[in-house]
Amino acid sequence: MCRFLLVQSKSAIQPKGILTKFATIAKKSKALDGDWQGDGWGFAWIDTNGQWQVKRSLLPIWEEMGSFSDLPEVRSFAVHARSASFPQHKGNVEFNQPYIMGEFAFVFNGLLKGVSLTAIPGKIGAEKIWYLLQRELKNTPPQISLKRTEKLLIDNSKEIVALNIGLMSSKNMFSLNYFTRNPEYYKLHHYKSQNLKIICSEYIEWG
Repeated sequence: MCRFLLVQSKSAIQPKGILTKFATIAKKSKALDGDWQGDGWGFAWIDTNGQWQVKRSLLPIWEEMGSFSDLPEVRSFAVHARSASFPQHKGNVEFNQPYIMGEFAFVFNGLLKGVSLTAIPGKIGAEKIWYLLQRELKNTPPQISLKRTEKLLIDNSKEIVALNIGLMSSKNMFSLNYFTRNPEYYKLHHYKSQNLKIICSEYIEWG
């Protein structure tokens, strides 16, 4: 299953340190079925003009740790290490998250089975879920939009093992953490200090 990380800092920071920890853990972290997070990665950050910028790659994130030093100092960023669900969905960099709409960046990981919703735009599950959430965000605050999207998917799926979403703007971070088994693997980890806020699908030593 994919892994993701959201970071917001009151002052600009170089993301290399946190990203290196995340990439190292992603390399070691195997899903319960033995799957890995080696199908590419994406990094999104808010530039000095307040706009989202995105870098994506098809290489495993741990093979590109040398490039982390080239990333700018930023206050808000999101990173996603991908595990493609199906072989035919590998090798397309456009599938790599984070996805961007206006002020928001979106990341997702999870395992949903037998989703019965039809005519939802998107080629893969993450794109479809992002569409459903965007539809809510047009008229509803983020926290309510996440809960409505969660309910819609629960009501229209045969089974949801995990449904985790990270949503980020320049000022706030939001998360949805829903799972029905294996909490140690599927739960999200939160960290908050006076200067730093982090949401991550893995536990990382922040200090």
